[in-house]
Parts: sequence; structure tokens; C-alpha cells
Amino acid sequence: MFFVKLAGMIRKLKLDELGRKSIEEFKKGKKTPLMLILDNIRSLNNIGSFFRTADAFALEKIYLTGFTATPPHREIHKTALGATESVDWVYEKNLVDLLKKIKEKNIFILAAEQTDKSLSLEKFCPPKDQKIAVIFGNEVGGVSEDALAFVDEVIEIPQFGTKHSFNVSVSAGIVLWDIFAKMNYYNLCD
Repeated sequence: MFFVKLAGMIRKLKLDELGRKSIEEFKKGKKTPLMLILDNIRSLNNIGSFFRTADAFALEKIYLTGFTATPPHREIHKTALGATESVDWVYEKNLVDLLKKIKEKNIFILAAEQTDKSLSLEKFCPPKDQKIAVIFGNEVGGVSEDALAFVDEVIEIPQFGTKHSFNVSVSAGIVLWDIFAKMNYYNLCD
């Protein structure tokens, strides 16, 4: 293999060099056909992280359900860093009602959860030409049993240590990157 010694040649980019979109440009821009459903997320910092991740991957929308807090809130803003202004979101108290509406729109419903029917994330292939809504569950109880009754697929992130879960917002970053990359960069599912 050929390696180039980069020491002394690396320059960190300045904020104005990153090509960031304005909120208006983001709102008008093309969106990834992915949505998040947050099922009773209790941590305001996690909620903010979901917003920031949704902004990074230009997701269509976030659905906040149950006792998941909604913007504006100082603790959400602390981790969202303004993404609550760019990412569209809707609050729906009843998760089952929301899932029924989503099913009627022929949106593929995916849950990130450990079940007896979970598919390992690397084996999941996003359906072609169909929007996807991904459910992430409560930090302690996970995705509710009521929600699992509506899903088309359940995926699980492979783990190899002594713990059997990631922080829910970390899970979102892993899952969303995997799906985004398969939709946009890799032809692993053809």
C-alpha cells in the first residue's frame, strides 16, 4: 500500500469554507426520503441530537410522539444547534394513530430494536422508490410493542462488547448513515 505522510500538510477548514446551506436553502433543497419517529424519548439532549443528525442527512421530517418533548426548549437547542429550525417536525401524541396514517401513505416502517426477528443492519436493503420512517424508542424500554405491530422490518446494530445497546441518538447516527449510504453511494443492495 502507498501512504502519504500528511503531517504539516493538513489544514482545518474554516466555517465559511464548509459550504453550509442557509435554513431557507435547506428547506427548499432536496430531501432524503427518510423520516424519524421518536417513541417516548425522555432525554432532551438525545432529542436535540436527533434533530442535528436529521439535518446532516437532509431528512424529510421528524415525528415526536408520546412524552417526547418538543422545541423550543433550551436543553434540546443545546445539542440541536439550530436544527430545530431547519428540520420539519410534527408532534403526534398517539404513536399508533401516527403509524396508521403512515401505513396509509405506503411508507416503509422500520424499527431499530432487538427482537427475535431483527435483521442485522448490514443486511438491510432500503426498498427502492419508497419513503422510509425509522422508529427509535425510549432509552430504557426501546420501541414499544404497540409500534412493533406496524413495522415492515426490524433492524439491529451488531455489537461485540459487554453492553447490548448504544445510546439511542448514537444508534440513530449509525442507522441513518448506513441507510443514507446505501441509498446514495453504495450499490450493495442490487
